[in-house]
Amino acid sequence: MGRVTAIVAALVVWTMAASAQPAPQTARQALIEMFFSKTPGTFEKHLPETLRGAVGKADSGGSSLTQQFSLLTSQLNAQGQLQTFEAGRELVRLENPQTDTKFEILVERDDLRGDEDEIELSFRSYKGGKSQNAPVFPRLTFLMKSDAGTWRLNELTFSIRVSLADPEFAKTILASMQPRPMAASPVQGAMPGPESAAARAPVNDAAAVGAIRTITTAEMAYSATYPGTGFTCSLSDLDGFGAGTPNEHQAMLIESRLASGKKSGYIFTLSGCDGPPASHFQLTAVPAMPGMGLRTFCADQSGAVRYATDGQAAKCLHGGTPLP
Repeated sequence: MGRVTAIVAALVVWTMAASAQPAPQTARQALIEMFFSKTPGTFEKHLPETLRGAVGKADSGGSSLTQQFSLLTSQLNAQGQLQTFEAGRELVRLENPQTDTKFEILVERDDLRGDEDEIELSFRSYKGGKSQNAPVFPRLTFLMKSDAGTWRLNELTFSIRVSLADPEFAKTILASMQPRPMAASPVQGAMPGPESAAARAPVNDAAAVGAIRTITTAEMAYSATYPGTGFTCSLSDLDGFGAGTPNEHQAMLIESRLASGKKSGYIFTLSGCDGPPASHFQLTAVPAMPGMGLRTFCADQSGAVRYATDGQAAKCLHGGTPLP
């Protein structure tokens, strides 16, 4: 009887000891720890061996990359209330009660296959409790691989999904396919008359709205990528071409022609940035040739697009009509 009691007691002790052991970290938990932990060293902990060595050499040369990532959580918290979730659809939620805005990082797919886990993330923003829709949806896919019991970021994929069902996108495509009226050949060197500019108005309007939405979406992505800066009031910061990797002065989010501020007969201007980090911006698209029946368009951090019929940016910003 005493032997049986001893065996039972040993089993109870072993069960309690086993239950006290922490569960192995999941790839999702590793991803959260990598980017949002306040503990020093967690970012490079989840990098592959070769990249950890390169980061270590870069850190020893002066400005520390790992120190910059260790400041990420505090910078995001400065913009609002930051929460991370180890289960469910939401991965990250950032709310700012002062601006009545919310930004979410959502898990679209979490495919665990042996020692690899592929996690696909999407982004969503809200203003006043309403989702800010956009025809362009960026996505990030992290391929995590288990290495000696530690999940490490092995591959990173960036993609953009375009909503072909978005009414504004369809309007832009349809307008671009409309045949343009043939005009008589002007005298060489002469300026085009008002009639030709008016005939191009529908095409320019649709293109301007599409460009406004593209820049607004890029601003959202830029603010999430560089929280210490927030929104930018420089179109060149959003430029999509150049050597090297994306950075806060060349984020590679829009094409260079649009980043020049002149496209489709409109002049695009960013202004009104506060901060840093900037939590506001204003974007306007003014006709390059005013007085030709073209509308002025504008938007801000809410993502809503408005317009004015007098060609004046100020009227659009302060009393523009919401675009249907």
